Amino acid sequence: MAFLLSLVPRRWLWYWGVVLGWLWWDVFRFRRFTLYRNITIVFPELPKAERVRLIKRSLSWLGFNFFETLLIPGMDADWVRKWVVLEGEEHLDAALAKGKGVLLLSLHLGNGDIAAVALPVMGRKLNLISKRFKVKWANDFWFGMREAKGTKLIEPHARDNAFQILKALKANESVVFVIDQFMGRPYGIPTEFFGRPTATAYGLSLFAMKTGAPVVPVWTYHGEDLRIHVAFGPPVEIEHFSDDKDLQMKGMTQKYNSVLERLILAHPEQWMWVHRRWKHWE
Repeated sequence: MAFLLSLVPRRWLWYWGVVLGWLWWDVFRFRRFTLYRNITIVFPELPKAERVRLIKRSLSWLGFNFFETLLIPGMDADWVRKWVVLEGEEHLDAALAKGKGVLLLSLHLGNGDIAAVALPVMGRKLNLISKRFKVKWANDFWFGMREAKGTKLIEPHARDNAFQILKALKANESVVFVIDQFMGRPYGIPTEFFGRPTATAYGLSLFAMKTGAPVVPVWTYHGEDLRIHVAFGPPVEIEHFSDDKDLQMKGMTQKYNSVLERLILAHPEQWMWVHRRWKHWE
């Protein structure tokens, strides 16, 4: 399938994505309330028509991402050089130069699946913390594509999760934490996101505090030419909020959320709005 899709002009994949987005919103009507509510929380000043337009645009990008991700089995260094634009690599290199490994702060923006493969293909050691699917064939297919290209996967709640993360950092590798989704007890901590109460995974803050490894933001977005940009930002410095461990983790997690908010506002049409981000903390 990857070979056949590679023969299809990239612009056609975009139009196919538009069709998938249309089916999602107008035919299957999946999570329409969640989509509209999330957009309203972040952009309360937008007229209703503009909110719907933004939703449809974001669903078109999700559709395009689906087809783009299916290209992974055929991805090689030549494909990456043609379709991937790397930005801010100096921030990652400077962080790696400290020899403590790097904690990468990320979110569901653009197409992170492509970034998670493109970086290993270009020689970067990358460990991705990601939940697996419950359906075996879907799990083997979706994650097998990544692992075949060199992406190392870490189960977020596995018994040896901490050991795998520390092992990767000791080897001076990068570990990706995707923390823009709701996370309740026992792995989450109460925070705010765009001014609304929610909860966020605190693992990134905990490992940053324990190891001293630098935290570097990484995100993706598509340009008008449909090339995908993989961007790294300056490290997020650890700030002292409290001598209490839990309050310190909460303060740092909130700081990471603020970074993600700015990235979403820069490319709102490419964030995954369908997730129920604002749930009640219990």
